[in-house]
Amino acid sequence: MIRVFRPIPAAQLKLLVFDLDGTLIDSAQDLCNSVNAALAEFGMNPLPDPTIAGFVGNGAPLLMRRSLAMASNSTIEQVNEDLFNKAYAFFLQYYREHKLDFTYAYDGVLDALRALNELHDAPEGAARKMAVLTNKPVRPARGICEGLGLADYFLHIYGGDSFPVKKPDPFGLRSLMEETGARPEETVMIGDSKVDVETARNAGTWSLGCTFGFGLYTLDDHPPDVLVDTASEWTQALTPAAIG
Repeated sequence: MIRVFRPIPAAQLKLLVFDLDGTLIDSAQDLCNSVNAALAEFGMNPLPDPTIAGFVGNGAPLLMRRSLAMASNSTIEQVNEDLFNKAYAFFLQYYREHKLDFTYAYDGVLDALRALNELHDAPEGAARKMAVLTNKPVRPARGICEGLGLADYFLHIYGGDSFPVKKPDPFGLRSLMEETGARPEETVMIGDSKVDVETARNAGTWSLGCTFGFGLYTLDDHPPDVLVDTASEWTQALTPAAIG
């Protein structure tokens, strides 16, 4: 079901920017397994998968730091820096090797990207581009997109270490707009959490929220312009004259 809070003028869109985790892919199990592998490596008890999944969205360093704090019954500020550095390095190495064990593209994602790509290739939509902007490190982000057959749909795939700052700072989104020649009113950020909505707001672009990802609860207080329940609804929401 599509809920429109502020109609997105689909006909004028030139740039569609997608989040990755919780938007294009369900990567929760591999992320949880990698965090718990790092905790076990340093003699700490595992955390429940839902707890770890709730930490996803602000980048891998904060994911690991929050997990260490929770596992040691401390605050983020109290996490030992040497422990964090070692645990984070272990997490990254483990995740690079296991990033596609259980990760998959959500139902409807490939069909929706194919449809949007065909729409963009039509004469009236030839200037429209698609890209990925995630807070996940760029190497595994690109590896996952390639492994799941998503990469060819995107002009760029940028990660949390592609720019000096991460979402919700608008730097990465603005960089994509500069590279593609799209103005804020011609750009939409598509994601599953308040991080993506705030990124869009900070950059002055449109926002489309997805309820099937990890960050649904955060969208209640940070509503996007349009909210969808399935990836298949992207096509309808982003096709000119499809919704109003």
